[in-house]
Amino acid sequence: MTQPLTNTHWWQEAVVYQVYPRSFQDSNGDGIGDLAGIIQRLDYLKKLGISAIWLSPVYRSPNDDNGYDISDYEKIMAEFGTMDDMEQLIAEAAKREIKIIMDLVVNHTSDEHQWFIESRSAVDNPYRDFYVWRKGRNGSAPNDLESTFLGPAWQLDETTGEYYLHLFSKKQPDLNWENPKVRNTIYDMMNFWINKGIGGFRMDVIDLVGKIPDQKITGNGPKLHDYLKEMNAATFGGKDLLTVGETWGATPEIAKLYSNPNRNELSMVFQFEHVALDEIPGKSKWDLRPLQISELKKVFAKWQTELGDEGWNSLFWNNHDLPRIVSRWGNDGIHRIKSAKMLAILLHLQKGTPYIYQGEEIGMTNRTIENISEIEDIESINMYNDRIEKGYSEADIFTSLNAKSRDNARTPMQWNAEKNAGFTTGTPWLAVNENYHEINVDEALTDQNSIFYTYQKLIKLRKTNPLIIWGSFELLEDTAEEVFAYYRHYQGESWLIVCNFSDQVQNFSSEQIVNETIIANTEKNYHSLNNLALEPYEAFVVRLGGNKNA
Repeated sequence: MTQPLTNTHWWQEAVVYQVYPRSFQDSNGDGIGDLAGIIQRLDYLKKLGISAIWLSPVYRSPNDDNGYDISDYEKIMAEFGTMDDMEQLIAEAAKREIKIIMDLVVNHTSDEHQWFIESRSAVDNPYRDFYVWRKGRNGSAPNDLESTFLGPAWQLDETTGEYYLHLFSKKQPDLNWENPKVRNTIYDMMNFWINKGIGGFRMDVIDLVGKIPDQKITGNGPKLHDYLKEMNAATFGGKDLLTVGETWGATPEIAKLYSNPNRNELSMVFQFEHVALDEIPGKSKWDLRPLQISELKKVFAKWQTELGDEGWNSLFWNNHDLPRIVSRWGNDGIHRIKSAKMLAILLHLQKGTPYIYQGEEIGMTNRTIENISEIEDIESINMYNDRIEKGYSEADIFTSLNAKSRDNARTPMQWNAEKNAGFTTGTPWLAVNENYHEINVDEALTDQNSIFYTYQKLIKLRKTNPLIIWGSFELLEDTAEEVFAYYRHYQGESWLIVCNFSDQVQNFSSEQIVNETIIANTEKNYHSLNNLALEPYEAFVVRLGGNKNA
């Protein structure tokens, strides 16, 4: 049974916009985006209609992993500004009814964090057990755990002759969550930010904090949910803040453990089953295969139906770690605008909280690179070196990098057709995509048929139609593979969403009676659904016959 509207949380009706601060807007000409730049662009985000900004890390950091290696949780990275700037951002966003969601990275810190500097100084230091230390075995690492960034997950530290765990870069040592002092210190830090008026937390790789490295258990460890319940009680519980966990290994059943409101853990999770569909099973993200639309339908339908009312889902195509969706699964050439709109319609009419990554709303594309010197991303550089050593051809490596490198998402935001796309008056930290003369915010805002206004309308629809938030989901099975069509049903009302997920004409037919066309990326009126020839990437949403206010 559908949850009554009286129990609505603000984040169930919200659309969240992710800002990657280094690449959003530079206010001082140093080539790096900053907090003052974000403040300058708040009116743009207000116009789009979003309710919250997920802010990628702005804490003090040496930037080994672009801010996901934190050296002080209660200080702001100098290149982004000051704590006064951060407080002004929170206040100015609030004036526009926009909440700030902080990116919380508590699986690991930087090796330059004072805790780790103390921890590595001596085996009897009070901070020793803040991190995961082990003695070697037979002159080598404690076991063969591997880092996500390739290579061993254990690093020998010469000072004490022991190994520390790093599931990512060796400059990102893992915190020891089994130590209650670690957990309580983290909770104090979270309350520091809650008291500043933020709207919640996005929790980086939170499914790893329950790790048992001696048993080579990394994700979904046995104490993980105990820790999250404890965190909830000590920090955000009862405050109606948005909390979303990055959970790469989640299934619908695991997601219910995180996000069932009766369990007092998180609001929702990011699950990634759909984003692995263009990867060869059992291999890495760099090993590519064509997307099968039939598989995408199954994955989305599974998450839409199996969570039911026992959990809450996040809806996303992009983030700071993923390539641009219009280049990945759309068509960033002649059908860029139409395919970007189709992808937006397909996603935003589902149940869950949608996330827009900066530039997605104007159809920004991947930037092709031809030389490793153009890459900033540590994961991509490590992959390149590893595969060169293993004998892969440069052509194959660059095919993978251009498809999946995290730098694809991190090229500067394209505001206008002026130098550096209006991002900076200096030299940008990462090259701007050369297509900024055609693809930019100014162009989008002047064209009433732009991708931007499709996103704006989808956000308005969510705010004014309970069906989108609460309705059940029903996949249409009897369609061409490339036609992704589904119903949403709520209190006697039904909408039909139809998307041609291809660059070929596809046939679609239905005996349903159309009451009203709600949104479409063509100029057609859908009075009848009999024997439609769907144009490449055509998408539409119709209200079906019946009482509009049922």
